[in-house]
Amino acid sequence: MASNAPLLSLVIFLPLVGVFFILLTRGEEAQVAINCRWQALLISTAVFLVSLLIWYNFDPTTADFQMVERYDWIPGSSIAYHVGVDGISMWFVLLSTLLTPICILASWEAVQSRVKEYMIAFLVLETLMVGMFCALDILVFYVFFEGVLIPMFLIIGVWGGQRRVYAAFKFFLYTLGGSVLMMIAILAMYWEAGTTDIPTLLVFKFAPALQTWLWLAFFASFAVKVPMWPVHTWLPDAHVEAPTAGSVILAGVLLKMGGYGFLRFSIPMFPEASDYFAPLVFALSVVAVIYTSLVALVQQDMKKLIAYSSVAHMGFVTIGMFTLTTQGVEGSIFQMLSHGVVSGALFLCVGVVYDRLHTREISAYGGLANNMPRYALVFMVFTLASVGLPGTSGFVGELLILTGAFKVNTWLAALAATGLILGAAYMLYLYRRVVFGVLDKDSVKAMLDLSPREIALFAPLIVLVFWMGIYPSTFIDMMSVSVDNLITNYKVALGEAGTAMAAR
Repeated sequence: MASNAPLLSLVIFLPLVGVFFILLTRGEEAQVAINCRWQALLISTAVFLVSLLIWYNFDPTTADFQMVERYDWIPGSSIAYHVGVDGISMWFVLLSTLLTPICILASWEAVQSRVKEYMIAFLVLETLMVGMFCALDILVFYVFFEGVLIPMFLIIGVWGGQRRVYAAFKFFLYTLGGSVLMMIAILAMYWEAGTTDIPTLLVFKFAPALQTWLWLAFFASFAVKVPMWPVHTWLPDAHVEAPTAGSVILAGVLLKMGGYGFLRFSIPMFPEASDYFAPLVFALSVVAVIYTSLVALVQQDMKKLIAYSSVAHMGFVTIGMFTLTTQGVEGSIFQMLSHGVVSGALFLCVGVVYDRLHTREISAYGGLANNMPRYALVFMVFTLASVGLPGTSGFVGELLILTGAFKVNTWLAALAATGLILGAAYMLYLYRRVVFGVLDKDSVKAMLDLSPREIALFAPLIVLVFWMGIYPSTFIDMMSVSVDNLITNYKVALGEAGTAMAAR
């Protein structure tokens, strides 16, 4: 349904208003830094509050795109600024607008140099993330999709750790390389269908041979973004070198861009190719779940351990969506949302102790339950959510994905389930070594418990973890009609393809 107010455009471009005011900020460096922090926090909080109106005005009974806006962009062509949301994309918009103010608050004391430029980078990043999830023109999607790389490259490369330049270029080159192929595929789709309009392309029937090449081109881009094994090696480096807030937004939102791309483009637009390549996706995903879980077990750096766990969790996600069952697809979307909250919170937990001790080595800690009981409690909540404890958000997504996988192949589900055991092993091992044990290091004894600012960071994320775990229908009901429509159209397309083959 159309909206009288340009609500989506407001959410997309409101962060740029904050950028404008930050650019105008002048004065002494210390005072400018304080003003820029407050301006970025206030504008990003306002964006989140406005984005809640999308949820409030959303009609969960229809699979149509809602709050649609369309304005001609390039005269003489079908290319237009066209935005809208459905039950799949809406939640990713809200996830992006929620994590941005949390990231800015997390950077309050950690980032002391070039604060003005840092806040500008995060607000521009928010505009690009939200715009990507709302885009209903494939070229507009591509602009936002690739634009995200620029502020994230700067966040890692300027404010990251000692090897930040190496990590930033590795992140940029890996993700850009696959996207070049996607751009070629987009041009091929435009020549074939005569339009870049996503709703039109969703019902256009591409030839089976063309579908194969288009699917592979999109896969090259989305697989790196997820990231899937074996193109995941940029992620641990990016996470380790990125500032805490950079890791939060990278794990919380940017990894979801690949999964969202599969659901928006690969599966509905190239159904025959998706069916053909599903075993390949399952094989790569199972390897990711088992292999990266084993790699996580031997990590000595807290951030690297959580980074490898992200690859394993996203392996679950790609298994779920390519089962093309209701439970599998809904589970994959739910798991992406849960992972965005939980992994983001785990990186915040690492950031809390790093700010105090300036090391991420697991062996440097131990016994934190004695002098940081509030931190130990918060860390425990997110550790158990990552493990998939019933009552937390992690349980619901994994249960739905395994249910969908069992419907497709018992061995697929059994191999994926080993990830749950390994996940419990590496997360509980991490928690035991950091939080429990004897408090015998003077540097650790001097560490202070969570401050009011840090409690404010974690509070909304804890609420979400239990809300999603105890009452998941709040989230699933909003996406179910869109998911059913996706699966129905997919099965119809495969049925029509089978009939055409039989006729030949």
